[in-house]
Amino acid sequence: MSKIRTAFFCQNCGYESAKWNGKCPSCGEWNTFVEERVQKDIPQKQQDWKNNDISPARTHKIINLAEVVTREEERILTPDNELNRVLGGGIVAGSLVLVGGEPGIGKSTLFLQNALQLKHIKTLYISGEESEQQIKMRADRIQNSNEQFYLLTETSTQTIFQEIKKLQPQLVIVDSIQTLQSPFIESAPGSVSQIRETTAELQRFAKESNIPVFLIGHITKDGSIAGPKVLEHMVDTVLQFEGDQHYAYRILRTIKNRFGSTAELGIYEMTGTGLRQVTNPSEILISQREDLLSGVAIAATMEGMRPLLVEVQALVTQSVYGTPQRTATGFDLRRLQLLLAVLEKRGGFHFGVKDVFLNIAGGIRVEDPAIDLAVLCALLSSYEDNAIPPKVCFSGEVGLSGEIRAVNRIEQRIAEAEKLGFEKIFISRYNKKGIDFSKFHIEVIAVGRVEEVYQRLF
Repeated sequence: MSKIRTAFFCQNCGYESAKWNGKCPSCGEWNTFVEERVQKDIPQKQQDWKNNDISPARTHKIINLAEVVTREEERILTPDNELNRVLGGGIVAGSLVLVGGEPGIGKSTLFLQNALQLKHIKTLYISGEESEQQIKMRADRIQNSNEQFYLLTETSTQTIFQEIKKLQPQLVIVDSIQTLQSPFIESAPGSVSQIRETTAELQRFAKESNIPVFLIGHITKDGSIAGPKVLEHMVDTVLQFEGDQHYAYRILRTIKNRFGSTAELGIYEMTGTGLRQVTNPSEILISQREDLLSGVAIAATMEGMRPLLVEVQALVTQSVYGTPQRTATGFDLRRLQLLLAVLEKRGGFHFGVKDVFLNIAGGIRVEDPAIDLAVLCALLSSYEDNAIPPKVCFSGEVGLSGEIRAVNRIEQRIAEAEKLGFEKIFISRYNKKGIDFSKFHIEVIAVGRVEEVYQRLF
């Protein structure tokens, strides 16, 4: 009879303790310990996904690094170019990919859609949340079919591995990891110990069989993936699917990637027939307005290797209360307060008695510091109630002393602005070194101080 014991687990980081603690010694969070039943002393051969003895091929020995034979990793290219870009060039064989996102944001739709498009890949879609009928209804709405697509509605990992051995799929999608349970752990599905054990079993399966596995995960109210932090360490890639449910656009970001860059993102539009790839996001992020309005500026930003032009909207009004309001959507509020302090100190503008509201159009969040110059110009435009001339965009970081600092990949930003029909772009004068601007047909205006920008615009 196997030994059964109980342990206390931190629901935030997965720290294990023999007794209850008010404060977690690992992550410092309070009141996060929950008692769970844990079963140990299970023989390794019973826990193995193959359900047999350890084969000689799996035995490991010490080897010199110079003796290791390297080869280029095999990748499965999907018809979805946005997903290929985020994964670093396609799905790597034997990889374990974790995808998190808000409820209803479109995680299941995205991967069901991609699985149905992979006509030459035998795919197994494991669902612990929906019935076969519900998945079939979504597939009908997507209006796509695939004879190589198979469904399994099951939550026990041992049953799942038995079905996998029968089918021999080339790709496995699990929706979601929080619903799976291992018979070797006594706690309920979704608990820290269950998530850790089921992920470990799927990790062993992916590495030994060389079959890629996608895990769809829930997130907590603060936006992090539900479960222990060790879950993100165990997988090869962590993707975040985000977006405002009031907007049609969704963004797929890379948080961690062992096989590519972590700075990439993919953009989708949610439609009645599934998610549509957005190949030119700049056109949808800039509103097609007829009239010139004050408080609007266009910023040339970078998300990974992809240049984006986004619209910055600012509204500056007289404050009616004692303390002026500062509100920002899609932009860091502390960064906004910093830029207001720069304008107050270096430019002499009295923003201390004004309410300031800032919005990044399109429902996206931008963290690129090169958006500073566009935010500053949008604030000045609304302050003066004077519209910025059309076909003008900005790219530059603003320092505390009021200088316009250089930003990276300036040539790609200028090329994107030129492609979209802009006639002028304001950049930092420190970006001019070693770059030939004569190849561009757009007027490049180099500025070094906040005052220079104000004089040229207003």
